Amino acid sequence: GITVWGVRDSDSWRSGDTPLLFDGNGNKKPAYTSVLNALNAADPNPTPTPTVTPTPTPTPTTTPVPGACSATIETVNSWQGGFQSTVTVRAGGSPVNGWTVKWTWPGGQAISSLWNGQQTVSGSSVTVRNASYNGSIAAGSSTTFGFTANGTAATPTATCTSP
Repeated sequence: GITVWGVRDSDSWRSGDTPLLFDGNGNKKPAYTSVLNALNAADPNPTPTPTVTPTPTPTPTTTPVPGACSATIETVNSWQGGFQSTVTVRAGGSPVNGWTVKWTWPGGQAISSLWNGQQTVSGSSVTVRNASYNGSIAAGSSTTFGFTANGTAATPTATCTSP
């Protein structure tokens, strides 16, 4: 996926950094062509359960649940007042048919956007359940969901359960 936080550089809250696909006059920038080429090169029929290999830096926090699933949270980007994380849900030695990941924020963080899951929040406790298309995970395989959040970047310990 590609997220763009505006159309023209002059409309961005980071206009001094010229971060968008169009300049202040609405002209296409080289980034526009790069994004278009990447989209055109993408597989039009992606598998609904992608396999992701977590990046070793920063070190993610994992809490395995024997025989069921484990969850790994990794902060992939951060900025003043917010951050983006990816959560990898991995099946253990048996396939998983439905999963639930839970964690508690350490201090004031709040999800602003979530993809590939369904969230419930109660205070600082977060629960994310699988979407309709990514609940089944083969033994030893994984799926991911991600979010952007407000606050200081955090990688709390996550637990995963499967019915």
